Amino acid sequence: MIEAKLRVPGIRRLWAALPEARIAGGAVRDMLLEQQAADVDFASPLSPEANMRRLADANIKAVPTGLAHGTITAIIGSRGFEITTLRRDIETDGRHAVIAFTDNWQADAARRDFTINAMSMSADGTVFDYFGGRDDLLAGRLRFVGEAQTRITEDYLRILRFFRFFARYGKGEPDAAAIAAITKCRDGIKQLSAERVWNELKLILAAPDPGAAIGLMQSTSVLPLILPEGTNIPAFNRLLAYGAPADPLMRIAALSTGDVKILGSRLKLSVNELVKLFGYQLPSALDPSATDIQLRRALAEDSAEFLIAKTWLAQSGGAGWPELRERIANTQRPVFPLQGRDITALGIPPGPRIGEILDLTRRWWRFQGCSADFHTCLEKARLFIERKEQ
Repeated sequence: MIEAKLRVPGIRRLWAALPEARIAGGAVRDMLLEQQAADVDFASPLSPEANMRRLADANIKAVPTGLAHGTITAIIGSRGFEITTLRRDIETDGRHAVIAFTDNWQADAARRDFTINAMSMSADGTVFDYFGGRDDLLAGRLRFVGEAQTRITEDYLRILRFFRFFARYGKGEPDAAAIAAITKCRDGIKQLSAERVWNELKLILAAPDPGAAIGLMQSTSVLPLILPEGTNIPAFNRLLAYGAPADPLMRIAALSTGDVKILGSRLKLSVNELVKLFGYQLPSALDPSATDIQLRRALAEDSAEFLIAKTWLAQSGGAGWPELRERIANTQRPVFPLQGRDITALGIPPGPRIGEILDLTRRWWRFQGCSADFHTCLEKARLFIERKEQ
């Protein structure tokens, strides 16, 4: 029954080998909400070595993916299941924790971040909820496990995780104790690596409606720590109100007012992310008054997906934007029909002159509306060659 609800094969086989294990964390939360769990992780009261022996006896491959933290990965079919031995914290410094293994389920749950993530479930479907996570989940209430400031100072990434989970599960006013602790401890974010910050920010922005979470980040002065170059909350909220897709880069393009290169360098964006973000922040080539020729010219330079994203960012009210996006989606992307070998066939030897002729012909093709066919463009290229030779 549980396997059917989670729609993940292999769970029963794993439980047959490790009957003491429980599904832990987000998968329990998502199952209670009748949502598909992205990952199904297990916790076990046995040591990592004992877990590996049990799996080996059941002919299940086990990989020691994080023995120092008590984690192994069981491979069943094409899927991996992380199994982590129950732990308790001995020492924390805001980024790393010294842990010890335990067989106490409540002690392990007590070291987790939020009550909605601290539940576990046994093979018979019993949910173990030591801190009221089920009620919080159904009420849309996001609370830290135990004392909020203590949980935050154990790992300052939990500040950003609060906003990520609030964006997806929060309803109404946020927990006052959590907000007070976040406000007090916000400077701890400076201790985090850029990669961890950017990963969490992307997850926040990928939520269906992160408006309230971003507003909280602004009111607690967390957002200026992440985007110190400046933000435009009204533009971000307009983008959400228009119903734009949940694209984190599109959303940060609307939200951030700073220099893209500085932002990309500080948050360690990938080259592809940086190029895309830079393009998003340039003015849109199209608006609802665009002619078919203008539309084809734009499509000759950029993909329909990119141009449609730009229209969401450029939209500032008025009519015609949905129709423009439909026109972009339904217009075949024009492709310049000539290649270097076509110019060579006209008698031009390999060299920079081929590129010059192609560039001249492509400019003419764009000026004409990107509709001239191969033979028409080839004849035009021939004329450019003749003029060059005169």
